[in-house]
Formats: sequence, structure tokens, C-alpha cells
Amino acid sequence: MNLRSSLGIVRGLGSAKNGTHHWWMQRLTAVALVPLAIWLVFAIVCLSGADYATAVQWFRSPVNAALMVAALFAIFYHAQLGVQVVFEDYIHTEWVKVTAQIALKFACILLGLVAAIAALKVTFGA
Repeated sequence: MNLRSSLGIVRGLGSAKNGTHHWWMQRLTAVALVPLAIWLVFAIVCLSGADYATAVQWFRSPVNAALMVAALFAIFYHAQLGVQVVFEDYIHTEWVKVTAQIALKFACILLGLVAAIAALKVTFGA
């Protein structure tokens, strides 16, 4: 039995002091993804009928390669932030929540690195 009021319990929990940063990063990546997504859709439409050599030649432009790597970074970071919030809201067992968040971070980092390395490999022709 707890004799403290609801407000007293909440005040006693304190602040994690990271919610604002998470919120800002989610918004900044969303804003960054708007022009990057428009560029990516435009690129896919323009290259839809092209052969592999033409697509590789287009991709070797420094601007296109940089925009692709920026898009990959923003996509994976934004996805990680969004799924993390879902895990925090809907997983109630603490050890499962922490394990899922760690696995999510590793998966996003690994997939992002693989995608960035693939993009750079096409760019530099390795």
C-alpha cells in the first residue's frame, strides 16, 4: 500500500532528460527526409528505363552519391527513433524492452552501414 499521492509518485520519478533531444532528432530527420525523398523518387523515375551502366554512371556523380548516403543515414536514424518510441510505449516488460531496443540499434547500424558501403562501392567502382 502506498500512501503517496499520484503527483508525489510522479515527482519522485524524476526526469530522464532525453525526451527533448529524441523529439528534436525525430523532427529534424523528418524535415531532412522531405527533400531527400523527393530527390530519391525523382532519381528512381528518371532511371526507371535505364540500363545498369547508365545508372552506375549517374550514381558516380559526387552530388548523387552524397545525397544517397545522406538519405540512407536519415532513413535508418529516423526509423530507429520511431520504432524505439513504439517499443517504449508497447513493451511493458523491462528486460524485453531493453533487449529489443539494443537489437533495434544494432540492426539499424548494421543495415545502414551495409547500405552505405554498397552505395560507396558503386560510386567508386570497387
